[in-house]
Amino acid sequence: MSPTASRSYIGRFAPSPTGPLHFGSLVAAVGSFLEARRHGGRWLVRMEDLDPPRVMPGAADAILRLLDACELHWDRPVIYQSARADAYHAALHGLRAQERVYPCGCSRREIADSGIAGLDGFVYPGTCRQGLKGDRRARALRLRVDGPFIAFDDGLQGPIVQDLVRDVGDFLLYRSERIFSYQLAAVVDDAAQGVTDVMRGADLLDSTPRQIYLQRLLGVPTPRYAHLPVAVDERGEKLSKQTLAAPVDLECPTPALFEALRFLGQAPNVDLRRGRPRDLWAWARENWDPMRVPRARSRGIKDLFF
Repeated sequence: MSPTASRSYIGRFAPSPTGPLHFGSLVAAVGSFLEARRHGGRWLVRMEDLDPPRVMPGAADAILRLLDACELHWDRPVIYQSARADAYHAALHGLRAQERVYPCGCSRREIADSGIAGLDGFVYPGTCRQGLKGDRRARALRLRVDGPFIAFDDGLQGPIVQDLVRDVGDFLLYRSERIFSYQLAAVVDDAAQGVTDVMRGADLLDSTPRQIYLQRLLGVPTPRYAHLPVAVDERGEKLSKQTLAAPVDLECPTPALFEALRFLGQAPNVDLRRGRPRDLWAWARENWDPMRVPRARSRGIKDLFF
């Protein structure tokens, strides 16, 4: 994770606008922002608003207002995935031309009944790999997964190896509700934005091999990855809208920023907790050290006092 001169550093933060920004998401924003600044690179913001039923009206604007209040300033116009359907269609067409994509008529219940538990839900058992049977209609499009294990060196979590066939199976690219998958959209957008480095929460670590697999099939570069520990509550559950995580205070965000730095293993002077975000960033830009970030997939927040 040393500064790189071989290609310009471009990092990104990609929240889902399903609600206000909470501490768990702020951690990812702070880490990715400081790592981009450490390399003298650019930091981008992308709204992952692919799934309309989950998107909260006004949440995207609220997230941007909070980032601005935190002085987490992005370097290019914000991209909204909901406006990128043509790019995802083009990628899907390319994969179909490789005969990698097939229609699937299975319901979630059917997959759960016949599949086995994998890293991210049930492993698809391949029911529709040889074509739809009878009068089944297509519910989704899946990617045919074949080949060797996917291995990469994560900048924080170390060597990662995943057997996609065994642990995930043929995964979704598109649903009949006209919704593209997160995996496909993330890969297409990272390539389009020239993202060189992805620093994000470790809850997405198990998704990374799928994205690397898609990158190879689509012939686009693979960024360097580093996965930060995820903030969890006293029950060990990830902070989220579903676990009623409190939003970051728009009027006074400095305490949450201060605690995000502490969560990431940094040691800002306690006086900075009462100051302005710009004072905290002045310290953080001089002192940010990714080697101090805990090498763990999750961390509790019980000792933080934001």
